[in-house]
Amino acid sequence: MSIPILFPPYLVRVILSLFSILLVQKIWKSLELALGVGILILGLWVGYSPAEASVIIIRRVWSLDSLFLTMVIVGVIWLSSLLAEAGIMKDLVSSLERRLSKRWLVAALPAVVGLLPMPAGALFSAPLLDDGDPDHEMDPLQKTRINYWFRHIWEYWWPLYPGILLAVDITGVSVWNFVLVMFPMFFASTGAGYIFLLSKLSRENSTHPTGTQKAFLPLILPTLTVIVVYSGFLAFVPSLSEIDKYLPMVIGVLAGIAILQVQRPLSWNVWKRVLGSKRTVSLAVIVLLARVYGAFIEARLPAGNFLMDQIRSELNEFGIPILLLIFLIPFISGVTTGITVGYVGASYPVIFRLLGTDPSPGVLFSTIALTHTSGYLGMIFSPIHVCLIVTNEYFKTGLWESLRGLMRPGLFVLGSAALYASALYLLLPH
Repeated sequence: MSIPILFPPYLVRVILSLFSILLVQKIWKSLELALGVGILILGLWVGYSPAEASVIIIRRVWSLDSLFLTMVIVGVIWLSSLLAEAGIMKDLVSSLERRLSKRWLVAALPAVVGLLPMPAGALFSAPLLDDGDPDHEMDPLQKTRINYWFRHIWEYWWPLYPGILLAVDITGVSVWNFVLVMFPMFFASTGAGYIFLLSKLSRENSTHPTGTQKAFLPLILPTLTVIVVYSGFLAFVPSLSEIDKYLPMVIGVLAGIAILQVQRPLSWNVWKRVLGSKRTVSLAVIVLLARVYGAFIEARLPAGNFLMDQIRSELNEFGIPILLLIFLIPFISGVTTGITVGYVGASYPVIFRLLGTDPSPGVLFSTIALTHTSGYLGMIFSPIHVCLIVTNEYFKTGLWESLRGLMRPGLFVLGSAALYASALYLLLPH
């Protein structure tokens, strides 16, 4: 009788490991410890020996991906800190304060940064949003939810995101068809954020905008440089991404830092303070731990099969209908990986094989709308999502409290996706 308790379905083991991350972080207020416990529970409970688990950890930590991703994270932290030290963040807030109400200002700041497809991008927008609330009308939990939610509203369709490009490749549709299909979900997400996160904030513009009016374009030039350099390498030097997918972003971030130093030179004392920040080390460790957790999700089980394949088999054995699988598989993939590429890569090959070799436009595009949105919501509610981690770390808030406040906008988006997918199915040819 003890076997079912010790060895429940793999899906249950993964979910419990995720809940352990939430619980430990809530009790001990340490994300590093929480992720470590989650990794330990997942790694040992799915059947790895300590030696096998150690091999998985070492391979992930010492991989080229981890090296360049760590460089991106460190570079993002340095750039965001240098932007603050140079006064650009305050000037950007001032520029938007004169144009937007408080309600839209705190949404626009993370949304503008969200156009930049980089890990931990919410780290850029958190200080901006903080500066956009000089009267401290918002509590840290409100800021966390708004920063996290509006940072990702583009990720349904913005074609610079690697996850979108991977989805296009797997589904076989053109980039622009995918963009057109998913673009309405951008409005659904923005509307949900407005209704549930922004509606109680002031409609008035700031009564005391800080600083003098500055031209907008120079203020976003360092961030724009990152986007342009990154996009340029992807478009014109694709071989660079073959070395490592994060390498173009590393170069883009370094270029942004260089432009900032030319634009507003900073002293060596400022650089020493920024480069020696303890927050840099802490966040780099947290990101590495999140990647180690992902490594256990992606690795082969001791029996030889993959964890996600085992979970898919369990879902089929439970007799769950295909429509529910179309929602559950990407949602679970999103929760367990915490990134767009993760849920697309884990769920799309299975989902779109279920449709057959030549699905009709009605079936294909309605499935894309529902699959991508459910995976997106899983990613948003993942406790190992790097943007959630760094936003909570910046505002000193808890994972569970942050996610709890996003349940209503999440359900709104899910309901919108279900209605939209139904409309596509009924209106497009079969």
